Amino acid sequence: MKTQWLEEPQDHDYPAAANYLSLLLPPHEAQAIAKTLKHGDLVHYKAKDLLRASQLPLLRKSNKYVQNYLKKVEKSQLLSPVLLVRGSVEHNHPLIVADGYHRICASYFIDENTEIPCRIVDRA
Repeated sequence: MKTQWLEEPQDHDYPAAANYLSLLLPPHEAQAIAKTLKHGDLVHYKAKDLLRASQLPLLRKSNKYVQNYLKKVEKSQLLSPVLLVRGSVEHNHPLIVADGYHRICASYFIDENTEIPCRIVDRA
């Protein structure tokens, strides 16, 4: 079983990212970052490194959303790349997974070295 990815994030990923970011940042800044993500670089990072840099725990395999993505991979359905805001070591800010946390966890269970396509931007 191998995770397969779309070449671009889906349109609905950007509003989801803005919604999540608005919990951490002022709404106008969250919207601006989500808009910038549409034009961010597409890079690849390993699932294990994304979890480490974000300081997020690996969700359980039994999590219903992780399960949903594992089933999609079994059916050879393509997953959407994840959306990231770069962290800052100087300010002790971890990487922000604006959209795609469950996809990262599902990919980790398949192979922690899975290269995940990501759009990443710096915080303005």
